[in-house]
Amino acid sequence: MSLTRQDKVAQAASVRKSFETASATVLVDFRGVNVEMITNLRARFREAGVEYKVVKNNVVRKALEGTELAQNEKFVANLVGPTAIAWSFEDPSSAAKVIKSFRKEFAEVLQPKDQPEKLIVKCGLLEGQVLDGKRVEAELATLPGKDEIRASLLAQLMAPMQNLVAQLNAPGQNLALVLDAHRRNQAGE
Repeated sequence: MSLTRQDKVAQAASVRKSFETASATVLVDFRGVNVEMITNLRARFREAGVEYKVVKNNVVRKALEGTELAQNEKFVANLVGPTAIAWSFEDPSSAAKVIKSFRKEFAEVLQPKDQPEKLIVKCGLLEGQVLDGKRVEAELATLPGKDEIRASLLAQLMAPMQNLVAQLNAPGQNLALVLDAHRRNQAGE
């Protein structure tokens, strides 16, 4: 079923909005991956809060007309062949992490010997910078997630208070240790 002109314009507008609001984007070549695995991957993306769509390259080009990204040759060069796009809106690394863990879990199927690799990361976008596929898996997928950053920040905020409490408790602990040592000394232990 072919799309009408209005449908294509609406789809291009939706794609443009996703590019504008996403904190990070990953383009994937999904050739050779069966429906069951793609369904599994889509479910993982949904759990991670990632929007995943298969989009025609011409629709992406149309959606990005007039933007800096449309002029970026490194990005436009990746708009060939089947393209699926994963947009991360809250946690920039979530889409890359899902793809990396999925590829690792299904390595025997996705990276068979003597056959072309499947589910290939074409490129990624982070803050307007285009990352090649290897950098997406090596760098973007290893960035700490939103929850990890929150935990780290919380630990740093709590550290001075914990040190203060330890310092306030130290004289009492020292007194208790001295009294216990004196008691043992008196008891002849």
